Amino acid sequence: MGFWSQSHLRVNKNAQSQLGSTKIVGMRRTMTQRSEKWYHAGLQFKCSGCGDCCTGEPGFVWLDEGEIETLAKLLDIPLEEFQNSYTRRIGARWSLVELPDGDCVFFDSEKRSCGVYEARPRQCRTWPFWDSNLESPETWQATCRDCPGSGTGQVVSLEDIEMQRREVKL
Repeated sequence: MGFWSQSHLRVNKNAQSQLGSTKIVGMRRTMTQRSEKWYHAGLQFKCSGCGDCCTGEPGFVWLDEGEIETLAKLLDIPLEEFQNSYTRRIGARWSLVELPDGDCVFFDSEKRSCGVYEARPRQCRTWPFWDSNLESPETWQATCRDCPGSGTGQVVSLEDIEMQRREVKL
């Protein structure tokens, strides 16, 4: 089955049969007919609720003004208080603050859950379908190693992946 096998990429079972126009050259691919996304047959994802994407090394969870307003309303606090307590300015953008250990300020480590799940930012809602994870089969494979939900569960269609991918640019 080679590099495209489900055990390596965790793509759906039909993916190999649908890759008829693809040639594998080493660890890279070339298309012999039309240009298709390498994940055109869809990818599996089912959030395991592990919280790994909310914890660990420091980073950024980007917010727009609408998301800031929604989160402030959810927490029933004034907008200015929310911004002062839960966000930081990075250049022209806003990001959630983090706890000293790098965890998201809204991650409940005892429950292993998000305290604002119903209003979580777009960046969180679209994981793992970010450009950086979809660049190549290799980047998706790395995502599957880091995220126990990536590569498991129902197949997410190309259309749904692309809709989520276009929603956020990091």
